[in-house]
Amino acid sequence: MVDDTWSSALHRLWQAASRAEEVSALADDVCAPLLATPGVHLVVGTRWEDPQILRYMRALRAGSDSPVITATARSVPEAAVREPGDEPVVTRIPVAGLDDAGWPEAELLRRTPGATFVVCTFRLDHRGWASLGVGVDASADVAAVEGRLAQAVDVIVACHTGIIQRGREARRGADDALLAEASLQMDSSLDVEETLRRVARIAVPAVAEGALVHLLRSEGPEFVAATHVSVQQRRALEEIGRENPWLAALLARRGEDEDTVFLSGPELDGSPFADTAEATDATDASDASHGDGDGARPGAAGGDRHSTVISVSTLRARGRVVGSITFVYQRPEARLPSSAFLRSLATRAALSIDNALLYELRRHAVLSLQEHLLPSQLPVTDQWDLSASYEVGDPMLDVGGDFYDAVTRPDGSIALLIGDVCGRGAEAAALTGLARHTLRTLLEQGTDPGTALSRLNRALRQERASRFLTAVVTTLAPRADGTALLTTCSAGHPSPLVLRSDGTVSEVLTGGLLLGVLDDVSYESHEELIGPDDTVVLFTDGLTESREAGGAFFESILPVRLAALRGFDAAHIAESLTQQAKAYRASGQDDIALLVARWTGVPPGADLLPHPLQLVRTAR
Repeated sequence: MVDDTWSSALHRLWQAASRAEEVSALADDVCAPLLATPGVHLVVGTRWEDPQILRYMRALRAGSDSPVITATARSVPEAAVREPGDEPVVTRIPVAGLDDAGWPEAELLRRTPGATFVVCTFRLDHRGWASLGVGVDASADVAAVEGRLAQAVDVIVACHTGIIQRGREARRGADDALLAEASLQMDSSLDVEETLRRVARIAVPAVAEGALVHLLRSEGPEFVAATHVSVQQRRALEEIGRENPWLAALLARRGEDEDTVFLSGPELDGSPFADTAEATDATDASDASHGDGDGARPGAAGGDRHSTVISVSTLRARGRVVGSITFVYQRPEARLPSSAFLRSLATRAALSIDNALLYELRRHAVLSLQEHLLPSQLPVTDQWDLSASYEVGDPMLDVGGDFYDAVTRPDGSIALLIGDVCGRGAEAAALTGLARHTLRTLLEQGTDPGTALSRLNRALRQERASRFLTAVVTTLAPRADGTALLTTCSAGHPSPLVLRSDGTVSEVLTGGLLLGVLDDVSYESHEELIGPDDTVVLFTDGLTESREAGGAFFESILPVRLAALRGFDAAHIAESLTQQAKAYRASGQDDIALLVARWTGVPPGADLLPHPLQLVRTAR
């Protein structure tokens, strides 16, 4: 015969189990129908951690609406024999035969004289087990009670399994979201130190309470970043990361081991993360006496205290180890991340760090090559105030083709040259070196600007250069009346500008065909005079073609910006124009090169010593 009352109650129990977020939420739905069973006077459930640690006991007596609940962490060694295997076990035991040492339920059950304890013990997970039992009198159908207990336990186990599964799915979704966000954050920077700081910040507090990041150098691990949920303990972590020999030895032992290692308990003895009652008490005393807590031990601060756990993950990218990340946890075991998650995070962090390291190496190599393509210094003279500025515009850091130089000539004049090779990269760099050194050599020998450009064009055609370039050459020859003769020759390059001492700006009108296009090309020169404190500005199109968001070019405001710099020296003019163009630019990635020469008005034949000799005499 079917018991409709129990069947309906069991159906409601399954429904409640599908919605429950905690097993304890089923307590009322379990106890009520069991207490309604004839002969049942008491329902009691327990939750055990490991074989013998009683975590929770709940009992409800027939006719009462108030359960007796005991939340504890009491060790009951004799209860270890009750631990079930993989399958639930139902047992009948006379209450009189229960030993208090192994049965904490005995005291409650003895209030029903002559009762029998029918109990089902079952495993919930790897961390512990549980029991659900009832106290019955002689009128109870014990076999029916056993069946109902087994069915109720089935619901409890299924509820617990479902909660764990949903928790894992939610954790997996959160982990995936965190990994995706971590990748975006770490990949958004190509600065090594900023990337490392982001690695640490992203993980705290989502993954752990604290994190330390080390780079692997030839001499060993190098601390670069640390963070903690507590500002005070972050300082302690930073000190540990820099100076602690225990951690340094641990990281050195780890070497290239790819597996994430977790350390806790005795494994942390002798470390700054060791968990001992004495250390905790000492920390509390220190915090109380000093107030600021600067000496706080990482992982042992306030609130609920949990045993400190640390994990160390090797950061490996493209077949090589780039560093390590150490996490410090002060949380329940259930909230520790999985090894798989930490490996995935470490892999992403390692790739971001390696990309930043490779970018840094490439940046240094490109800047070094760029420096070799430009003059190490400009001529020093009392007649000319010379300066230059160069701004790399390509974020990918390919070598650019802009170049400049200034050389003294046999007749006492100075030649200024500036040019721009089409494109970027190694081929452009090779052509840049050829063009600058060819022009420099010819101009130093006294070759006039037009002939120098023609001979460079011939050399490019003979070398079958696949790229063209633009250039402009200007010679500055002082005259006895205090003026200087400006002779300019251009090969398709932007025209130089002259800033007069009165603040007016004029363009040097000259033009000619690009270099490297046709075999026989001649270039005409343009001459004009400049006076004392007049300034000549040569530049590449990276300056004029810097474009704002609205589409206007910096070229349209360059004369006004240059005029505003009247009275400043060459170095200030060069740097100011470069920075203004850079700030103005919303689009465009071309390099910016400027060469600025201000005529001081000192005529030839003045009683002046060469500048180096002046420096020597002044020093004496």
